[in-house]
Amino acid sequence: MWHRGFMIAKLQCLVVDCPDPLALAEFYAAILGWRVEADEEPDWVWLTEPGTGRRIAFQGVKGEYVPARWPHPEHPQQMHLDFDVPSREDVERAREQVVALGAVFLHDSGGKERGFVVFSDPAGHPFCLCYGQEG
Repeated sequence: MWHRGFMIAKLQCLVVDCPDPLALAEFYAAILGWRVEADEEPDWVWLTEPGTGRRIAFQGVKGEYVPARWPHPEHPQQMHLDFDVPSREDVERAREQVVALGAVFLHDSGGKERGFVVFSDPAGHPFCLCYGQEG
């Protein structure tokens, strides 16, 4: 019987559906500094954090890909990634960098000391640059 504090399983990775797994893995590699691992199989690409082995996988969608349209309820985000940056000033610098990589700005929470800025990645998945969230 399951109970709180008992681990049933260990997370292997997060899998993100997208039309071009290699391109999306390279986008997030540029943000995180993680390593892209691609085989001859173009429909599955790993993004691995050096030293920890934590991974995100990108899986190619067969057929028509319908991206999320945040915050549109008919096209929900389904999942999103949050990335911590130290401060609001760092978000402003990061905004220019992620847009240059192909992200699209969607929303700014407007917080001065604590908040988030929402973007979509090149495949349409929302992600946030968060600041002031630590402890």
